[in-house]
Amino acid sequence: MVQQLLPRLENGDHLSQHAFHERYCASPEDFRAELIGGIVFVRGRVTLAHGEMHAAAVGWLGVYRANTPGVTASNSPTTLLGKRSEPEPDGVLCIDADCGGRSYVSDDDFLTGPPELIVEVAASADAIDMHAKRRDYERAGVLEYVAVLLRESAVRWFVLEDGAYRDLEARDDGILCSRVFPGLWLDPSALLRLDGRRVLDVLQKGIEDPSHQVFVDELAKR
Repeated sequence: MVQQLLPRLENGDHLSQHAFHERYCASPEDFRAELIGGIVFVRGRVTLAHGEMHAAAVGWLGVYRANTPGVTASNSPTTLLGKRSEPEPDGVLCIDADCGGRSYVSDDDFLTGPPELIVEVAASADAIDMHAKRRDYERAGVLEYVAVLLRESAVRWFVLEDGAYRDLEARDDGILCSRVFPGLWLDPSALLRLDGRRVLDVLQKGIEDPSHQVFVDELAKR
């Protein structure tokens, strides 16, 4: 019996998450695509500016994760979000499932369910990250969404309130502080100029804040 080959994924295909996932798993290893709102988007080449910002943002998440037992950070994981959504966010931060997190790892090693926080690096406010992806994340219940907009040189940090995203207000000194992950502090201007030392200095102050230790202790009790 000859095995029937699955059709290849094409930009603009309208598919369910199940059909997309089946075809994606059958694609070549170097092929990258996402399902956003039921529509396939084949990922293109990555600019240097995007790559540098991606590395900086994921590094920020990684340092927080290293200091916070019960939390997991990941770089561009395939994420099964729902019947019409399978994105690959630039970075995610999750509370472990056994510590009360809402996402888990499937039997075939895919992140399933909404991460608590997602980071995306976007070319501009007109990019899919700020529209269709944002709607998918909002609908799936991702509690915080950080969008780094390269063209506008801006960081938008959204928090989920009553099922809709609202902008997180910065402190008087311009620092953004996560509501879900105590101690996850960000100097957005430092991130935008790729000042890694300043980004990590601010993060370290957040980790040293008493609220972070309280959070770590709470995770350990769950």
